[in-house]
Amino acid sequence: MQALVGLIRTMRPKQWTKNVIIYAGLVFDGQLFILDSFLRVTLSFVLLCLAASTIYIINDLVDIERDRQHPKKKYRALPSGQLPIRLAVAAAIIIPFVVVLVAFLYSPYYAGILLLYIVLNILYSFRLKHVVIIDVMTITVGYVLRVAGGVLVIHVAKFSPWLYAVTALFALFLAISKRRQELVMLADDAADARPIFREYNLPLLDEMLRLVTTGTLITYILYTIEAPSVLLAGNNLALITVPFIMYVIFRYLYLIHVKGEGSAPDEVVLRDRPLQLAILLWGVSFVFILYLAPRIFNS
Repeated sequence: MQALVGLIRTMRPKQWTKNVIIYAGLVFDGQLFILDSFLRVTLSFVLLCLAASTIYIINDLVDIERDRQHPKKKYRALPSGQLPIRLAVAAAIIIPFVVVLVAFLYSPYYAGILLLYIVLNILYSFRLKHVVIIDVMTITVGYVLRVAGGVLVIHVAKFSPWLYAVTALFALFLAISKRRQELVMLADDAADARPIFREYNLPLLDEMLRLVTTGTLITYILYTIEAPSVLLAGNNLALITVPFIMYVIFRYLYLIHVKGEGSAPDEVVLRDRPLQLAILLWGVSFVFILYLAPRIFNS
């Protein structure tokens, strides 16, 4: 029983929230209330979560010795001994095989995306996370693949490629922010816990963060103007959602720079009420623009 609990802990169910982005194609193409499309994307979400959990297991297996030196990660199931290494290896083999097989039965294209996602993250675990800049860019590609997977399992007609750019830049923003906070938290022990920190310093990460923050805001504004699904009778109503995105970014920067928040981005969101409220208001306003505003303007 203890080993099973350890396996579940290692699979990181709390971090499955980041996979919700797979619904982007469904929502922004106006298909949220189409049952068949919703069920296909939901099944894809479940498979994606299991695939992501496989990567967490592999990461912990690869980093088990380094994690034992980390002030927080040493309490994870594998480094602490709660999860036997043999069981973790078995799960890392069986889960991806089943996930890709199930995906292939209803969408070969999505099965390909999942396979690419798994291979990319395995490469990240063994090599790419040790290559400066490529490490954070690999994380970014993972988020783009999530969005692409949600698009491929349904037929989209109004989905804008600009959303891929927004996703990539926002994911890069979060990845760089996380690197920065880990560097601050680990201080002089950073290089011992994660060798890649020999290649980073705070001035570099802060400069990268400034560039990506600016790029993210500009790209999102362009998305609200150019995306065909939000052009309503010549009125770019989606522009009213820009302040919410600005607040989310600025609030997150406030939490890491002023409050010294060092947790993973998804953990920060789960704890911070103002951040949750801003994301909720952004979501509600966009759903209104996509699904209710057309009926109001066209009535």
